[in-house]
Amino acid sequence: MKKLFGLIVLILALSCSEEPIPVDNKQDNTGGQTTTPDSNNQTAPEVFDISSIKDTYSEIASFENRFKWGPHNVHDPAIFKDGDTYYSYSTDVAYGSAIRPGLQIRKSKDLIEWEFVGWVFNSIPAKGAAYITSKGAVPNNSLWAPYVLKHGDEYRLYYSLASNLGRVSVIGLAVAQTPIGPWVERNIVVGTDRSNSAQTNGIDPTVITIADGKQYMYYGSAWDGLHMFELNPDNGLNANANNRGDRIAHRGFTNGFVNGNIEGPEIIYNKELGYYYLFIAYDWLETKYNIRVGRSTSPTGPFLDYFGNDINVKEDNAPMIVAPYRFDNHSGWQGVSHCAVFEDGTGQYYIAHQGRPGIDKYFMNLHVRQLHWTTDGWPIASPERYAGVTQDAITKDELVGTFEFIDFKYTIVPGYANEQLSPDFQDSVIIELDASGTIDGNESYSWEYQDGKLSLSYDNVNYELLVFRGRDWENNIESTVLFSGLNPQTAYAVWGKKQ
Repeated sequence: MKKLFGLIVLILALSCSEEPIPVDNKQDNTGGQTTTPDSNNQTAPEVFDISSIKDTYSEIASFENRFKWGPHNVHDPAIFKDGDTYYSYSTDVAYGSAIRPGLQIRKSKDLIEWEFVGWVFNSIPAKGAAYITSKGAVPNNSLWAPYVLKHGDEYRLYYSLASNLGRVSVIGLAVAQTPIGPWVERNIVVGTDRSNSAQTNGIDPTVITIADGKQYMYYGSAWDGLHMFELNPDNGLNANANNRGDRIAHRGFTNGFVNGNIEGPEIIYNKELGYYYLFIAYDWLETKYNIRVGRSTSPTGPFLDYFGNDINVKEDNAPMIVAPYRFDNHSGWQGVSHCAVFEDGTGQYYIAHQGRPGIDKYFMNLHVRQLHWTTDGWPIASPERYAGVTQDAITKDELVGTFEFIDFKYTIVPGYANEQLSPDFQDSVIIELDASGTIDGNESYSWEYQDGKLSLSYDNVNYELLVFRGRDWENNIESTVLFSGLNPQTAYAVWGKKQ
């Protein structure tokens, strides 16, 4: 009965990248592969000012201003580094205006200044569209949630194409000789339909290549959770035709209702820690969207949560490392999930996701944050977006003063768009780290700091936090002291920012 009810709800629910903003039904008139700047972008480059990155951007949101988009109009980003350049590929969206299909491409040298390049496709891929038509559905005129990797000399891009019928979707593969194309569709990789078999929605791919050369794809949205199967590394396609894979993760239920969506997997392997990490998007993409993590010593699982629970059991899991939040002097950020996780070649990991400002949830911005790791091997995210701030050593004296503090909580709201109307912002509160080692002048609360690690004994919780420098985006301050960690009782994020 639970599964039947969940299926009915999920058929009615929108999928991971479906937006209320209109999607263009017209094609670009530039002709050919629009993966390089056209004549409309031949203007003198301006000196980049990080303060020019705004939360809202209605004046440049339209197609005509696409080469001014930078980090704006980004949803479901996939990012990888090729040489000295980062490339971002993302869902077909734009704020308040129609936009052509094809998957957007951007590039950056520093993860801060992003240049819009063009699109992967000029139209909906033919083989993906044919699969959906064969299932009696009409393909959407937009592509969602790509994933990109380099295999040998070949660049491989996996796209998501959904339809007018719930769960009739397909993941296809396109290949190129450069990261900006031209891209040629190779074939479909996995498709889903409305049959009675236990299956997820065929969107949101991510891929891992393990030491012996084997490749695995993880994918899915709602319905039967997240699935995985083996790829043929020689061509990037399904190793076993028509195989939809095995389930590896699911959500919990409350009184027979599913607790919310599960989708947008991202898989990485941290060789220093010896774990495969599966990052997952929970809840509705416009509001409560948040990032959870499971880990395993095997790419096929089982993936376990912070408390050792199998994330494939129908329960909610932790840690929760990013969720809607609000520091002072800002409307807050919601919809902060469906992440890309990548490494810069030196061992530093980053996590990227969309962010929607509380002032208007239909704006979509690319957020990139540094990832750090706890002493017991769990990822934690910076409270602030990456800004290239120099990481000079932090002294104990710098910790004395006023901090904005967020100890994240989470409230289950079963359902999807119609039920999860509130982002449930986690608001910062003020705490004072006193020079004497107390907190807020209260002898029952204390703090200690040594070698970049902050220990707080506060409100009946003992926190172990990592301290580093970062930009205060809310107040346009170039550098301040930040901290991040997990609450050991809940495994939810704990963030701090010095005022």
